[in-house]
Amino acid sequence: MKKVAIIMGSDSDFPVVSKAVLKLKEFNIPYEVHVMSAHRTPDAAINFSANAKQNGFGVIIAAAGMAAHLAGVLAAKTTLPVIGIPCKSAQLDGMDALLATVMMPTGIPVATVAVDGAANAAILAAEILALSDDKLAEKLEKMKADMEQGVALKDAAMQVKVESL
Repeated sequence: MKKVAIIMGSDSDFPVVSKAVLKLKEFNIPYEVHVMSAHRTPDAAINFSANAKQNGFGVIIAAAGMAAHLAGVLAAKTTLPVIGIPCKSAQLDGMDALLATVMMPTGIPVATVAVDGAANAAILAAEILALSDDKLAEKLEKMKADMEQGVALKDAAMQVKVESL
């Protein structure tokens, strides 16, 4: 199975990124986590991205706040899917990172999840890898079935609550 790269612009993004790590572990997807900055270490980020495919990666997840150029820099040097996680900042509550991540020029796509949406980034990475991995696809199907069952149980409990009013 191909690996997922999780690149964060700063180690301060780890509390967000950790949710992606946990999801990838849940699906038994191999991963690596690195800190690289689009602005402070652009050569390292570009080099990583340019070589990611030949190094066994299938998807790159990029988490960054504020200017949030990391996902775009990584996407510019690879044909692998890049998933951006805009991280919340104190200044603009993540709106700055969301816009910087989602507003990519034609030819450099970045799939973007919600602000601090690391779990969904990992699930999207799993769905991409599952296109060529039937066992992983089965795990995703089970996750969706479990979610459906959980909502049905909550609905049944709500009906009991409503009836007792």
